Amino acid sequence: MESPKSPLQPPTYGNLITILSIDGGGIRGIIPATILAFLESELQKHDGEEARLADYFDVIAGTSTGGLVTAMLAAPNEQNRPLFAAKDIKDFYLTHCPKIFPQDHRMGEFCLCSNILVIRISCPIIAPATKLVKSFTGPKYDGKYLHSIVKEKLGDVRLHQTLTNIVIPTFDIRKLQPTIFSSYEVKKHPSIDALLSDICIATSAAPTYLPAHYFETHDPEGKVRKFDLIDGGVAANNPTLVAISEVTKTITRGSSDFFPIKPTDYGRFLVISLGTGSAKTEEKYDAHKAAKWGMLGWLNTENSSPLTDVFMQSSSDMVDFHISTVFQALHSEANYLRIQDDTLIGHESSVDIATPTNLESLVRVGERLLKKPIAKVNFETGAFDPSTWGTNERALIRLAEVLSKEKRVREMRSPHGRVANLKY
Repeated sequence: MESPKSPLQPPTYGNLITILSIDGGGIRGIIPATILAFLESELQKHDGEEARLADYFDVIAGTSTGGLVTAMLAAPNEQNRPLFAAKDIKDFYLTHCPKIFPQDHRMGEFCLCSNILVIRISCPIIAPATKLVKSFTGPKYDGKYLHSIVKEKLGDVRLHQTLTNIVIPTFDIRKLQPTIFSSYEVKKHPSIDALLSDICIATSAAPTYLPAHYFETHDPEGKVRKFDLIDGGVAANNPTLVAISEVTKTITRGSSDFFPIKPTDYGRFLVISLGTGSAKTEEKYDAHKAAKWGMLGWLNTENSSPLTDVFMQSSSDMVDFHISTVFQALHSEANYLRIQDDTLIGHESSVDIATPTNLESLVRVGERLLKKPIAKVNFETGAFDPSTWGTNERALIRLAEVLSKEKRVREMRSPHGRVANLKY
């Protein structure tokens, strides 16, 4: 059975098309989770404590860890309201990440085998070698806990049942092409109406870290579609442009939800794009080191994977470059907010060092990021330069007011808005 959508009426009754996008980044998803909790709290100041992010965005997009957050915000609970409030996502990360990415803390271990005392030693010298050997035989983590907790939380909810439209990229390793799970496409292509749990497991299957994910779907005629998927970050770690493209395609097809908006009317878009942080300013790699790397060096150097860092960061930045240019050209810079921190250092920039200390450190990164000035990408250096437009916190406060007003405008103009509003 299809779940009723959120109280937000279609863009055709409003002035804007609202998009929320969340990057991939493993445990660093706790950074945008902290930002989202603040935004939702501001919306609640306008519309009451039951207000949820899914009530304000026409589409929520997420890749990898961002895809999981997307599903948590948009999946319905038994009361057909969002499964998670934004403030609860941080606790989800703090509780479950250490089990998804278990850390080996053993410095010494004694066991008795066949009356022989055996001493197993794990030390800073031996541990990297052990990890290196393991990387030849399989992914760093088996993914079993991730699979179980995602299936437990999301249950039997499918793509078409989300409370607002969602877009989650993955990559099909068999077909060597992206597979986009989009609410806008599910009616036209019912074969993508997969379980949200399968979609989340697939988009999080980062090469070398977690195993690829296989599943099947059946369309209404019983035709089987097979999926062989890995992390969507290899195609679109920043899914903002994918979300805009999905909306544009829908407008082009003449959807009544967007009448009379034109496909190229990007001035109508309101986009909030959240990164998961990077270690740009740390400059931990350089050409002299990389020139000596072989396959192993690119996969494992200085407790991280340079190859993974490169494709994730390049994907995210190219999207930001493009969208920033478009919004500047349209004189609509205020309608695009990118919140990203490129000053992470040490373990903070890891996707999987899920120690309590590091997770708490990432929470503080998110809290500090709210207080930092809005940063705009420098097209020459690629770095984020502070702007004079105030802090990220002030920008979110302003956008919460805009989102609340947009929702009320749609309700007043829509013949269904008053009825939908009374239900909630």
